[in-house]
Amino acid sequence: MKLLRGAALGALVMLAACSSVPLEHSDSDQPSSPAAAKNADVAAEPLRVPALSELGDSPARPLAGKYQATNWASLPGWSNDDLQHVWKGFINNCKGLMRPISGSLSMPARATPRVWQPVCEAAQRDVPAQPDASVVRQFLQSHLQPWRVLDGAGKAASNTVTGYYEPVIQASTRQEGEYQWPLYATPSDLLTIDLGQLYPELAGKRIRGKVDGKRVVPYDTRAQIAANSQRQPKAIVWANDPVEAFFLQIQGSGRALLPNGKAVRLAYDDHNGHPYVSIGKWLADQGEMPLAQTSMQNIKAWAKRNPHRVQELLNVNPATVFFREEKINDPLLGPKGAYSIPLIAERAIAVDPTFVPLGAPVFLATTYPASGQPLRKLVFAQDTGAAIKGAARADFYWGSGDEAGAQAGRMKQSGQMWVLWPKQAGAPSAR
Repeated sequence: MKLLRGAALGALVMLAACSSVPLEHSDSDQPSSPAAAKNADVAAEPLRVPALSELGDSPARPLAGKYQATNWASLPGWSNDDLQHVWKGFINNCKGLMRPISGSLSMPARATPRVWQPVCEAAQRDVPAQPDASVVRQFLQSHLQPWRVLDGAGKAASNTVTGYYEPVIQASTRQEGEYQWPLYATPSDLLTIDLGQLYPELAGKRIRGKVDGKRVVPYDTRAQIAANSQRQPKAIVWANDPVEAFFLQIQGSGRALLPNGKAVRLAYDDHNGHPYVSIGKWLADQGEMPLAQTSMQNIKAWAKRNPHRVQELLNVNPATVFFREEKINDPLLGPKGAYSIPLIAERAIAVDPTFVPLGAPVFLATTYPASGQPLRKLVFAQDTGAAIKGAARADFYWGSGDEAGAQAGRMKQSGQMWVLWPKQAGAPSAR
């Protein structure tokens, strides 16, 4: 943390210490955009490209990365990417890029609208709504320049590529029968204080809590919420499996299949501000199973054998995620990432925005989970993650359901990336 001016830092530290509210980075593994942006259905809106004169600007935000201009022929496997769903992703990305910059220093670094305006204008003007792959490829090669992401030594950066997905659970809007495990909406008394709004030196840091008299104190833990019916927020749905509901919270969003056959999305909205604690490690520490075997399937089996200890298990993790309900208008589109754009399976990644600004197309070269089979795709940097740090580090979005979950769970590969940036705009930059 950088030092603040004089007494300002001391006052904030005392506030955090006296109130016991944890001082934390913004929950970068969850969407961090304003509520209005989170709730907007960007994908359903038409693309509108403002004139350059309509677009404001904000101070440049230095990127930590180094980049080397290269050509399309140097991208391994570029010509073999079928580009399925890329144009839908590109147009949705333009919708996000053309949004005005809020100027909030607590937001992750994002690509500037002014840099992308000519490219998005050409996409709207020159390309049909449903182009074939050859048209998409030609457009991209004509308008974008690949920049290889380098490490600190100026060599091609290589880093870990993990995977994530959108869980699907069985749930009901009523507490009945097997549906006994609530997933909550954000409580009305939860405070989220964005310190970056007041002090740029604390950009990306927040505290969460509630008011108790004249003090701000930590918000209720998972155990406290479960134990006090008067303190329980409104339940959006009730799941039929406590472990699946728990893992949905870890992923940050998911789909709930209702008894009538309909599905709704539970989208991340906020959390109670407490740190995550692994229930798998607790089971291992208790001697219930080896740490290497603490998969969701094995934890579910343990819970079925020990129903009287399920709440004890869940309470090990004091953190609780709160959701909002979203309609699913296009089954192809997943939850919104940190950029407030719906993710498309196998076409979106979470990145470290200090190296890759949100909104940038990226060519990713890695391998399929637990194999040496090449996985080389054009993807979009539309999400962030608390563990996604460093040059060429990525989290690959696999989509929804069990198969996507299995792929995500196995994925821990090595990968490289190239940022695809507008020609004539110079090296990648951010605002």
